[in-house]
Amino acid sequence: MTLRILLADDHAMFRSGLKAVLGTQDDLCCVAEVADGQAAVDETGRLAPDVAILDVRMPRLDGLRAAERILGRPGNTTKIIVLTTYDDDSYVYRALHMGASGFLLKSAPPEETIAAIRIAARGDAIIDPSVTRRLISRFAGSIAPPASSTALERLTAREHEVLMLVAQAHSNTEIAQRLGIGDETVKTHVSRILAKLGLRDRTQAVMYAASHRLVAPLPPPPPGTERLGRRMGRGGRQN
Repeated sequence: MTLRILLADDHAMFRSGLKAVLGTQDDLCCVAEVADGQAAVDETGRLAPDVAILDVRMPRLDGLRAAERILGRPGNTTKIIVLTTYDDDSYVYRALHMGASGFLLKSAPPEETIAAIRIAARGDAIIDPSVTRRLISRFAGSIAPPASSTALERLTAREHEVLMLVAQAHSNTEIAQRLGIGDETVKTHVSRILAKLGLRDRTQAVMYAASHRLVAPLPPPPPGTERLGRRMGRGGRQN
């Protein structure tokens, strides 16, 4: 199956470079490249690509507002990856709140961007590992847990265990291996956790666990390993 990709960035050289990278992959095809957010909205509506990669700062309409319009369109099936040189936490919060499937820095190696496209296309989510680490540290260190823990008390012991592993950005397969259970069982647990806590996806589950101080801030990664990202699949839809 060939994944159809739309590129939106106001820097022609960056678009050309990324398009060339996509062209090296048999399963990826760039169906459109545009230079502003409004054109991204228009072309996404016309072509319905599998994934749209949007720069944050673009003329006419910035990438986050373009993402909001695309994701809010009835019947939309296009997944959104926000790509930027600015690792500002406020961008991440807005993008994830709107339902973006990924947030990557432009400094990410080409192989990570390619992997992110495939992950997003199948309904999973990915955040640049340096951003994930900073977000968890920020939430865990600055937000006090609410007085009531009623929602958490509804989780079974196993669901709580799975939530802890999700919060550490482990994939379903990794969780299954750690707990000695099947992937489908993990999917069931994750779906029930999201339903009981009223969360949209696993990315929100990470933020929830950090804000409730269920996980400690992550230690700095060993030198040379920061680029190794974690996959975070949306509940019940990870392949």
